[in-house]
Amino acid sequence: MSIRYRLLFFFLIFTAATIVGQKKNPIYLEYIRTYRDVAMEHQRRYKIPASITLAQGLLESSAGQSELARKSNNHFGIKCHNSWDGKRVYHDDDEKGECFRKYKNPKESYEDHARFLTRSPRYDKLFKLSVTDYKGWARGLKECGYATDKAYANKLIQTIELYGLHRYDGKGMPRVPKDYEFHDVEHLGKLPYVVAREGDNLKLIAREFEKYRYQLRRFNDFPRGYKLNAGDVVYLKVKRRRALKGNTEHTLLRGESIHDVSQKYGIKLKVLIRRNHISQENPPQAGMVLRLR
Repeated sequence: MSIRYRLLFFFLIFTAATIVGQKKNPIYLEYIRTYRDVAMEHQRRYKIPASITLAQGLLESSAGQSELARKSNNHFGIKCHNSWDGKRVYHDDDEKGECFRKYKNPKESYEDHARFLTRSPRYDKLFKLSVTDYKGWARGLKECGYATDKAYANKLIQTIELYGLHRYDGKGMPRVPKDYEFHDVEHLGKLPYVVAREGDNLKLIAREFEKYRYQLRRFNDFPRGYKLNAGDVVYLKVKRRRALKGNTEHTLLRGESIHDVSQKYGIKLKVLIRRNHISQENPPQAGMVLRLR
């Protein structure tokens, strides 16, 4: 591997680590809550994946915290170009003192972002892709020259997946009540999950993430008819066969079930039972040391 590609490889690893570190950033989560409705509406009107719009807004504006976003309401780093006759501001980017568009408010910036993509011929090929193909859109934006950053497509894809932004794609809006509060996606290693709130049910969580209820029951070893309690962990993918490295044993606490341990460490229940020889003759009890790997 040449020195050039080694440097690029380590840069991508660093980028991934940086984004992973942001996955619980409350500023990022608040930005998503603020602009997801606008992004979904633009998907319906302009056929731009909502996940792409949100991910670009997050990265280009540092979740609304960049100087360009705060002072000029420019959330997508769009430069003036020859066609722009609105207000402008000068900001150092690839070159010193480059001209950027200035907006009255963030919503105007989102609207101009949609028009910018739909009216520029160089982005035409993107609109031949499905609105659910966020990876194709991310790579296409980079290929069409939206950004000079070589890792731009990777950053978009990682941001979308870590924050679960692709749930806003599909038909543009999950089939949930109008006032439904979307869940923040957490991760145990690479295993995504949400934490149930008071009044949650599997049907609505399944709709939010475009799953079936039976899938969530299977992923989480929930029995048919199980009612969620506030604080329950709900995994969105199949659990692992062993705990993450560093978690080798667990001492069962009073009142704690094998299923509780299974959910805590993201291990399949049947695997945990089999690994620890749990049976009617050897039932779980407080003080039992369970092998997790």
